[in-house]
Amino acid sequence: MAKLLLLACLFPAFLYGQAPNFNLEQRSVDGTPAGWNRFGNNYLFSLDSTTRHGGQYSLRIAYTNEKGFSAADWVIPATFSGKNMTLKAFIKTQDIDSDAYAGLWMRIEDKAGNVIGFDNMQSRGIKGTTDWKEYSISLPITEKATTIHIGGLLVGKGTAWFDDFSLLVDDKPFEKAKTKAVKLAKADIDTTFNKGSGIELRKLTPQQIDNLTLLGKVWGFVKYYHPAVAEGNHNMDAELFRIMPAVLNATSIETRSSTLQNWLTTFGPVKGEGDNQKEIDKGVHKPDLGWISDSKQITKALQHQLTVIRQAKRSNKSYYISMEPQVGNPVFDHENPYRYMKTPDGGYRLLSLYRFWNIIQYFFPYKHLIGEDWQTVLPEFVPKFAAANDSLTYRLAALELIGRIHDTHANLWGDPIVRANLKGNHYAPAQLRHIENQFIVSGFYNDSLGKESGLVRGDVIKAIDNVPVETLVKQRSLYYPASNEPTRLRDMCRELLMGHTNTVRLDIDRAGKPLVINLKRYQAGQVKFNEQIDYSSYPKDSCYQLLHPDVGYLFLGNIKANKLPQIMELFKATKGLVIDLRCYPSEFVVFSLGRYLTEPTPFAKFTIGQTETPGLFTWGPELKVGQRNVTNAYRGKVVILVNELTQSSAEYHTMAFRKAPGAIVLGSTTAAADGNISPFSLPGGLRTMISGIGVYYPDDRETQRIGVGVDLEKRPTRKGVQEGRDELLEQAVILIRESK
Repeated sequence: MAKLLLLACLFPAFLYGQAPNFNLEQRSVDGTPAGWNRFGNNYLFSLDSTTRHGGQYSLRIAYTNEKGFSAADWVIPATFSGKNMTLKAFIKTQDIDSDAYAGLWMRIEDKAGNVIGFDNMQSRGIKGTTDWKEYSISLPITEKATTIHIGGLLVGKGTAWFDDFSLLVDDKPFEKAKTKAVKLAKADIDTTFNKGSGIELRKLTPQQIDNLTLLGKVWGFVKYYHPAVAEGNHNMDAELFRIMPAVLNATSIETRSSTLQNWLTTFGPVKGEGDNQKEIDKGVHKPDLGWISDSKQITKALQHQLTVIRQAKRSNKSYYISMEPQVGNPVFDHENPYRYMKTPDGGYRLLSLYRFWNIIQYFFPYKHLIGEDWQTVLPEFVPKFAAANDSLTYRLAALELIGRIHDTHANLWGDPIVRANLKGNHYAPAQLRHIENQFIVSGFYNDSLGKESGLVRGDVIKAIDNVPVETLVKQRSLYYPASNEPTRLRDMCRELLMGHTNTVRLDIDRAGKPLVINLKRYQAGQVKFNEQIDYSSYPKDSCYQLLHPDVGYLFLGNIKANKLPQIMELFKATKGLVIDLRCYPSEFVVFSLGRYLTEPTPFAKFTIGQTETPGLFTWGPELKVGQRNVTNAYRGKVVILVNELTQSSAEYHTMAFRKAPGAIVLGSTTAAADGNISPFSLPGGLRTMISGIGVYYPDDRETQRIGVGVDLEKRPTRKGVQEGRDELLEQAVILIRESK
């Protein structure tokens, strides 16, 4: 322990010793600045001795022929305290396009790798050709900060030089900032494999697939069940790469089990036995550990060793997992994203698979709703991840895996490689929606471009570049994870018309007449698109209005909780109230609005995972909505509008508001992804998340994959789209005005 504390004290001093100009004066063997990481696309990235501001070199980033961006990254542990951090540097640019820019960037992360502060000068980037000038960016520092990334970046075409970096904490050089006590675990110090695992995978034999499947299960079990790992004594990523070669090459069950036994002894003896059987007995979902007893895969000796670990006494604190206070969704701590690995090597690709598979195995509250045995998914994907030896194939394998849990929250959000290669960077001005089993033009992201497009609302898309739409949907469905089919089609609609070229041929049907339209597409940032129309059916300027003297309307996409008293005063004499949840609520108003709609009534309960017994889920408390004796309590008819845009918080709001006496939920299947999200990273900088708590009605009915359920089904029609009508809202008004 003394050695650990000494390292913790010396680490900042060692780091600061490298700080002057952040090593731009030291060249690596490949010509790049020593100590700097790079990520993004394949731009030129090197030290430049001919164009510089001070010292011997500047850092030069230059566009090649690969679209995208490139960034230089210097990583700093947050071992100092202060209120604000400022990054300064001199920047010179040449021929930066109008839709491109150069700038500084800074990102602050917590222990789970979540971004808690970020600035990349996107709104004020440097364009054109400019001489040396000092620029700066600043971010507040919080106690949650554990890692800070700083550097320069170039987005799009052009060349940029960076020099004379300096970092200030509260206007003082950061090496002079007040240090804070940072306790580094042994796992933090083990960086042996941070640059690569050294493991390359060729075509796997059936024996090797079996070996790697069992390794993934044992590794994840040890990660979440072994007390020594929970204490932070072992970096499980590094441990995986230490044992993987031997397990990979094992030729029999006996050799494989013996290898794993020897590895388990390196974690030290397990002391004490836990007594949590009563908690397990009352669990809603119990740990799925039957594989430990599989004598066809594991020897008796290894089974015993794993059973001892399973029965060990554990605390509720763990290095890799914690639970969000007051909520209970999992927080995945210390999951290194390895952002600089554009294409992770074979070992890291399997780490990605194992990390995701075990998170689902132990902490996904809806594993029982996946629709297949999760145990069989791991051996299916071992060869897929092993063979995914380029950046796109790796990401597509990850997307396919993510899709198998059927959770709309889970995806590869904003991944530039998937977007650029699979979907393209050219955007069409037309919005599509899946209506009456057809892909219909429902609006335009830019009205003036819509008028020029040759398309009109109600046009049915039959083929895209001579490929039938049904064929495209079938080809791409694997890469659009969703809880249900309406939500998958919702997401596909947003991207079906994207591509790699400036124009796209569309075969359409207009009122029964076939037509061909050559639709112009635009590169990202070339024109202004209103993408907000994808996230609410009919975006409103205001959060409320009187549709008629006797019908009130609330649009929760713009709701302001502080306006509710005056809104409900306005609506108190109306015959009915329409609550539009075909959007994502701008503020959480379950209780502040719900208090007007009903007396205290149970509306939801939850299942919560456990750190002490991973894989166990127990009931949390039942929640009630409503309040007695409320001024302006609403007595009229309540109609709630929902569709495939009603997701997560919107579904939760619907569950609460439908408790109003006589309330009607009108519309169609919702997105069926409820519960607080839990984000985490996979190697290569992939970012995903899961629904972190199980959400149920008080009578134990599910919402995941099903949606919140509607009382009266109503869907838009092609005719309604052509006429610009909101048919659900019209029906809601009729229901209210005809009610007694």
